[in-house]
Amino acid sequence: VIANPVLNSACQVWQRGTSTSLAANTSAYTADRWYASTGVNQAATISRQATGDTTNLPNIQYCARFQRNSGQTGTGNVFFAQSFESINSIQFAGKTVTLSFYARAGANYSAASSALSFYVSSGTGTDQNVGGAGFTGQATVGVVTATLTTTWQRFTVSGTVSASATQLGVYTIFTPT
Repeated sequence: VIANPVLNSACQVWQRGTSTSLAANTSAYTADRWYASTGVNQAATISRQATGDTTNLPNIQYCARFQRNSGQTGTGNVFFAQSFESINSIQFAGKTVTLSFYARAGANYSAASSALSFYVSSGTGTDQNVGGAGFTGQATVGVVTATLTTTWQRFTVSGTVSASATQLGVYTIFTPT
């Protein structure tokens, strides 16, 4: 069994503060190891929230909320991602990986078809960032498009990492309406 490379997966550690204001068309780190990226007219706030669900999520205290600010009208893709260092990624080369996560829609979630796409990607470079320009030789290992409701749901994505992969990253994409 190989160790989980996702660091701060429960969004417990926020050394930069538990709320980050993101200007339109920028990227910034939020919860430790996680970063977000917005497009034109997509200023947003990413904040730590209590899950508030001791029944479905008894061991998960916090989550990250990605919220486009009121009055913003941009409809390009919005990202929330984590890239793993090459030293932590190489061990997955040629192996099947499975990632599971919980997600729910907020009261004003406005993605097309209530969809949230979640990707696992690999690359052949060294210590690059999956967002922005992406990885050298970037390939999709697995993707799941989840239809969110206002109740916490568990989703899973699996795929086989290329034998030549030297880095991995995970990210969500949604397209606000």
